[in-house]
Amino acid sequence: MRRALITLFLIALPVIASAQAISPTDARMIRAVIEAQLDAFKHDDAPRAFSYAAPGIRESFGTPQNFLEMVRTQYAVVYRPSRVEFEEPLVAEGDVVQPVRFTDGDGNLWLAIYPMEREKNGVWRINGCYLARMAGQQI
Repeated sequence: MRRALITLFLIALPVIASAQAISPTDARMIRAVIEAQLDAFKHDDAPRAFSYAAPGIRESFGTPQNFLEMVRTQYAVVYRPSRVEFEEPLVAEGDVVQPVRFTDGDGNLWLAIYPMEREKNGVWRINGCYLARMAGQQI
């Protein structure tokens, strides 16, 4: 399912990208939230990593330790990337998404799509992560 969603996203990317832009301020805020969560993963700081997740994600996992363990086992490249490259965030059918390219320790390329959620106070939170392996390797 995830792979199909990523494939569909990549095919539709040119159409989506032209649909609606994100303000530079929101783009910086979104990137900062994801970078902060990646830094928390790097330091095994489960409470801090968990704090950047949207309320529904936090409710699903219950505890920061459960969340960190899921990321560690199912999203290894997000947990310990060797390289991270941010694309421009986009609005797709009313939802803000942040594409991020990752390289793992073996040089494999990955694309993560982060759906973002804005809280009433204006703070952005991460509302999931769809991850797919891409063809090729980083040199």
